[in-house]
Amino acid sequence: MTNATDQVSIRRKMGRLAPVLPALIVSVAAAIAFILFPYDLAFLTRIVIMMIFVLSFDLILGYAGIATLGHAAMYGCGAYAAGLVSLHLASDPLIGLLAGAVAGALIAWISGCVLLRAQGVALLMISIAVTMVLQETASQARWLTGGADGLAGITVSPLLGMFEFDFVGQVAFVYSVCILIAVLIFCCILASSPFGLALRGIEGSASRMRAIGTPVYRRKVTVYVIAGAIAGIAGALAAQVTGLVGIEVFNFSLSADVMVMLIVGGAGRLYGALVGTLVFMVVHHIAAGIDPFNWLFVIGFMLLIIVFALPKGLISLPDRLVALLRRKP
Repeated sequence: MTNATDQVSIRRKMGRLAPVLPALIVSVAAAIAFILFPYDLAFLTRIVIMMIFVLSFDLILGYAGIATLGHAAMYGCGAYAAGLVSLHLASDPLIGLLAGAVAGALIAWISGCVLLRAQGVALLMISIAVTMVLQETASQARWLTGGADGLAGITVSPLLGMFEFDFVGQVAFVYSVCILIAVLIFCCILASSPFGLALRGIEGSASRMRAIGTPVYRRKVTVYVIAGAIAGIAGALAAQVTGLVGIEVFNFSLSADVMVMLIVGGAGRLYGALVGTLVFMVVHHIAAGIDPFNWLFVIGFMLLIIVFALPKGLISLPDRLVALLRRKP
């Protein structure tokens, strides 16, 4: 009886530590990267921002089963919101992040109420259409967005009034990593909550969840808005770090890249979003440096291997190796 009680208490303690463990791993990995690659912090910061973006996409595809190719809409709106706030209202980076989150959540709510009533190909087409409309709007509204030239001259004040963004990118990297850790902890708590379990059930069988009284449509819209806010934060970070926002933030290729990153890492597991983003960005960086015109061949070949050899993504590789070792005897 005592052993059973001890096991329950240990499991409870491990459950409380579960959201903290990913944050510790990311912190250690970021510290090692900061020390080993001090002159590549700009590239590392881009990876961190994309990790936040892919985490938001994992919430809607991996957990809720919402397949969309218009996730760049929330990212782009967050980037423009942060840029406009910095230029015309306040240059504080945290206020810019808040503006990006609100803009991403707002466009996700407006578009989600419409497109989440559709399914399959219709949902994909509507999500692409929303992004194309936003891109054309940003292109035509030159008085506000700068049009095709983009929104330039974005500057942010020192972080917390003390840490000024330097040319090397040290502050930007640490700032982005802190935001990633906060988003990751939030996503871990959300995934293990009753709401996250309901999303798992919807992804498995929406009809069964309706049968037991779960408001499926409302749950989908809610997670879509949450993912939109996180995507808006990623866009705001990109705008603050680069100091420029162009209409390319609404490109279809950005939404497609995010989906590829998630497939490479493994959908439905938050670590998969981090691993997939890291592998994709590093392979892309190396392949494009070797051959700027044919780097897509390397990405396509890598994706084919992963899809056929590891259908659940790179995150399932340890489990696959353990299963193979057990079969050997």
